Amino acid sequence: MSFPRCALLWARLPAGRGAGSRAATCSALRALVGPFPGAPGRVPCLAASSSSSSASGGSKAPNTSLFVPLTVKPQGPSADGDVGAELTRPLDKNEVKKVLDKFYKRQEIQKLSADYGLDARLFHQAFISFRNYIMQSHSLDVDIHIVLNDICFSAAHVDDLFPFFLRHAKQIFPVLECKEDLRKISDLRIPPNWYPDARAIQRKIIFHSGPTNSGKTYHAIQRYLSARSGVYCGPLKLLAHEIFEKSNAAGVPCDLVTGEEQQTVDPEGKQAAHVSCTVEMCSVTTPYEVAVIDEIQMIRDSGRGWAWTRALLGLCAEEVHLCGESAAIDLVTELLYTTGEEVEVHNYERLTPISVLDHALESLDNLRPGDCIVCFSKNDIYSVSRQIEIRGLESAVIYGSLPPGTKLAQARKFNDPSDPCKILVATDAIGMGLNLSIRRIIFYSLIKPSINEKGEKELEPITTSQALQIAGRAGRFSSHFKEGEVTTMHGEDLALLKEILNRPVEPIQAAGLHPTAEQIEMFAYHLPETTLSNLIDIFVDFAQVDGHYFVCNMDDFKFSAELIQHIPLSLRVRYVFCTAPINKKQPFVCSSLLQFARQFSRNEPLTFAWLRRYIKWPLLPPKNIKDLMDLEAVHDVFDLYLWLSYRFMDMFPDSSLVRNLQKELDVIIQDGVHNITKLIKLSESRKLLNLESSQSGNQSQLSGTLKSPAKRTRGTKSAGGKAAEPLSSGASELPLASRLVQQGLLTADMLKQLQKEWLTQQPEHGREKAGTRRKKKDPNSD
Repeated sequence: MSFPRCALLWARLPAGRGAGSRAATCSALRALVGPFPGAPGRVPCLAASSSSSSASGGSKAPNTSLFVPLTVKPQGPSADGDVGAELTRPLDKNEVKKVLDKFYKRQEIQKLSADYGLDARLFHQAFISFRNYIMQSHSLDVDIHIVLNDICFSAAHVDDLFPFFLRHAKQIFPVLECKEDLRKISDLRIPPNWYPDARAIQRKIIFHSGPTNSGKTYHAIQRYLSARSGVYCGPLKLLAHEIFEKSNAAGVPCDLVTGEEQQTVDPEGKQAAHVSCTVEMCSVTTPYEVAVIDEIQMIRDSGRGWAWTRALLGLCAEEVHLCGESAAIDLVTELLYTTGEEVEVHNYERLTPISVLDHALESLDNLRPGDCIVCFSKNDIYSVSRQIEIRGLESAVIYGSLPPGTKLAQARKFNDPSDPCKILVATDAIGMGLNLSIRRIIFYSLIKPSINEKGEKELEPITTSQALQIAGRAGRFSSHFKEGEVTTMHGEDLALLKEILNRPVEPIQAAGLHPTAEQIEMFAYHLPETTLSNLIDIFVDFAQVDGHYFVCNMDDFKFSAELIQHIPLSLRVRYVFCTAPINKKQPFVCSSLLQFARQFSRNEPLTFAWLRRYIKWPLLPPKNIKDLMDLEAVHDVFDLYLWLSYRFMDMFPDSSLVRNLQKELDVIIQDGVHNITKLIKLSESRKLLNLESSQSGNQSQLSGTLKSPAKRTRGTKSAGGKAAEPLSSGASELPLASRLVQQGLLTADMLKQLQKEWLTQQPEHGREKAGTRRKKKDPNSD
C-alpha cells in the first residue's frame, strides 16, 4: 500500500486517540492489505483450541528437535519511508521490549502456541527470532507497527501480537504450515499399492525354505532357466555374476545388471529375455515369466531390506520364487495376504551332515587342510595369517572390502587341490556368494562389532541366523568334503557357540522400506530451504508404517548428504549422489564422492584422463598393509565412478576405460593379497598394524571437517573413535591438517586447492580483512 493511500485513509479517520479509532485503523488497513499471510487473524479467544490441533487425526507428535530454524532477516529502511511511524508515531524500542517480554511470559500465549504445534522449545526459539526481528528492523509492516503502538498506549491487548508471532514462527519453521501435507506424503502404510503393474496380475508365489546347502536355490534356478523369460535378484555382485555365467553356459542367453556393470549378450545390445541382477537393480515394470529372489530373509536388513521388499511386492512375474530361511515365511505370508496372493512353501533339508565338535582348536598347531578360521575384524585376520605363516603353512584371505575378483582368486586358490594353500582365514563375507571347499569352520571369536542406531560401536555375540549361515559353509554338497564340522578357537567360546546354534531362529517381524526420490522431492517442495539431510530426518519422523514394515536406516544417505550439502546441485542429482554406495570408513572414497560432485556441479565431465590424474595412476604394488588398504580404496573409487556412469552417462563418459583400469588394479591387489604375510611382516616392523582404530579416528576427523557448522562444533563420534576435534583457526587447525597429509588422507596439493577454493568463495568484505589476519577454515570446505 502506498504512502498517499495510507495518508488519505488516516485523514478520513475520526479525530481522537481512543481505542476505537486505533481499532478502526487496524480494521481498515487489514481491509486494504488483506489477511496476514499464514496468520489466523485476530485471536477471538485464547482459551479456544485451534482446529489444527486435531487435524492430525491422532498421529504421533513430531520430533520438533529435527526442525531447524531458518533465518528471517530484519527489515531495512523502506523506499517509501516508515509508513507505520507516519500514521502513528515512531516506536519506543524500550517500551516495545517490555511488551514483547510480557507477551512471552503469558501462559495463555504458550498454550495457544502449543495448539499450533509450537512446543516449549519451538516457542522459545520462535520468540527469540521474533523479538530480534522486531527490535532490529528499521521499519515494520504497517499493521504490526500500529498494533505495537496501540499496546504501548494501552489501546490494545498484548495478545493481539499473536497473529504476527505465529506468522513469523511459520516463516522460520515452515514445517508448521504444512504438517498434514507432509504426513500424507510420508504415509507408508500400504506399500503394495506402489506397484500397480504387479497388482494387475495374479502372481504365483513359491517359497523355497531350508538351511544352507539344502538345494533350495538350485531348484529355483532350474525353473528360472526353463522359463521363457526370467529375472534373478541376488544380494551380491558375485552371485549375480555366477547366475549370469551359469545361464549363458547352459545355453540360456542372459544379461547382467549390477549397480556398476551392465552387460548384454547380444552384440547389438538387444536385451535378452533373462537377466541376472543385484536386487536393488531389478525392474518392477518389465514382465517376466519367472522371478527368483535370493536370500529373502534379508528383507529385515536395517540398511538394504527395502530392496527385498520392493522386489517381493513389485516384480511383474507370473511365478515368483523366494529362497531363504524359514524365519521369513510368516512375514512373507502376511505381506502377500494384503495383495491377495498365497504362498506355496517347499521345505528342504541339508544335503550333507554337519556337527559341532566337543573340543575347541585351542592352538593353530592343530590346523588341518580344509580349515577356515572366521574372524570379525581385519586385525584378527592379519594376526592369524601371520601366525599361520610362522608355522610354515600357507593361507588364503577373504574379507568384505576386497574386490570381487580378488575374492574369487583367493577362493580358487583355496579350492585347488594342487595348490599348497590349504587354510582359509576369512570374515563373515564367506556367508554367501562364494563356493568354498571347507571341511571345518573355526570361529576365532563369537563377538561381532556392530553400529547401533546412535552411530555407536557395540560388541555383541553373533545371532543364531549369522552363526548358521557361516557354519553352513562347512561340508557343502559340491565340495571335496561331504561332512562339515564346526568349533571355536578358544575353549571358553564352545559352550556359547552350541547355545547360539541350538536356539530357534526368531521369526522375522518386519520388512524394510525406503523413501523414494519422488517422495523426497515432494517434501522439498514444501520445505525448499531445508537441507537434504534434515529432509530425511523429518521424513523418517513423520513416516507412518504399519506393524509389518519399518523405515530402513538412513545414516549412510545422510552422511553423503551432509558431505556434499554445500555443492550446488539439483535435488534429484543430489539424491542420486547420496544413494551411491560408499564405504564411510575410507576417507579417500568419501573425498572422491565430494570431488565428483564438485566436478559435476561445474558441468565438467569426469574423463578417463582426469580420473587417472586424480588417483595418480600408475599405482605401485603395495609394500605394506596400509598400501594394500589404499589400493582397496582406489578400487572402491572406480566402483563409484562406474555406478555414477550408469546414472549420468554424459558426465561420466569413460566407463569402459575405467573398467579396464579397474581390472589392472584388481591384479595388483590380488598379488598383494597373495603376498599378504609379507605385507603383514613389513607392517609389523613399521608399526602399521592396528589400522582399524586409527582409520576410525581419521574418519571422525574427516566428518568433523565436512559437517555443517552447527554440527561441526559438537564434533562427531565414530565407531570406536573419540569425538572429533572441531576445525578452527589458529594452532588447532595446523596439526589436524598436517596429520591428514601425513596419513595420506590429503596431499599437500589437495590442501592448497581446498584453501584456495575456500578463499574464493568468501564475500568481498571477508577477503578485504584476510590481509590483516589468518583466514578461518571453512567447515564445509572439501
